[in-house]
Amino acid sequence: MVEHVEASPDLASVRKAVARHLYKTREVVELLDLSRRQLQYWAKTGLIEPSARTPGGHHRYSFDDLVALKATKRLIDAGVSVQKIRSSVRALQALLPQIGRPLSELVLVATADVVLVFHEDAVFEAVSGQEWVFEVAAFESEVSAYREEATSRDAVERNTADGRPRSEDEPPAKPGPRPTRRLDVDWSQTG
Repeated sequence: MVEHVEASPDLASVRKAVARHLYKTREVVELLDLSRRQLQYWAKTGLIEPSARTPGGHHRYSFDDLVALKATKRLIDAGVSVQKIRSSVRALQALLPQIGRPLSELVLVATADVVLVFHEDAVFEAVSGQEWVFEVAAFESEVSAYREEATSRDAVERNTADGRPRSEDEPPAKPGPRPTRRLDVDWSQTG
């Protein structure tokens, strides 16, 4: 007897189907635990607009919209204000014009009220663009150069004033006399 086994759809075709599907507001509310009011406000203010509308004006959300909505919700849950998210999106669109939808195309992380962006081996603050991570290898080179310079300075200091190496019994040269400060005080005015 031959058993019929149905092949499971491959992951790529499932992803394509999910990406092509448009989601109704009710589905988005259920999937992301958002309110209709939040969705309407975010669409009205341009934070996250739905990708499509029906002839009757009903919103339809793409998978990319869901990603942006989920990212926004997670940032809010982490304590980032909607105003901060909005300013971060504007700043990222100006800083990275090739990125059309920062909330769905970039990896964003909230730390306190700061939004960090991970993009092409860099981590930077969304609004200011200030880099937050440094390359350890580059820093190691800086430290090595500093140590070499310090070693050279120490070698120079180990010599006597006339340039010959100082013996171990010989004390280091003492600095010369310090200039004295003269106080010009009119003692006749004091009581």
